[in-house]
Amino acid sequence: MGGKKNKKKEKKVSAKKAKYAKFKKEKPATLDISMPDLTEDQQKQKQYDEETIARHLRFNKNKPPHEIVRRREKAKR
Repeated sequence: MGGKKNKKKEKKVSAKKAKYAKFKKEKPATLDISMPDLTEDQQKQKQYDEETIARHLRFNKNKPPHEIVRRREKAKR
């Protein structure tokens, strides 16, 4: 039958782990990303740019290829 395990015995560390442990870096759990404070002119420009992009995305949808448009027109006849 099996004998009792010695709990105080240290675990064996593989040679490979010991060799490459120096390359492992501690990574922070959370990243602190804070936006820089913008001047009034920069804030206005940012708002204008965002509005322009939103307008573009809203009204400039990708049109389907010309072949598909023709096929749909033909199907409606």
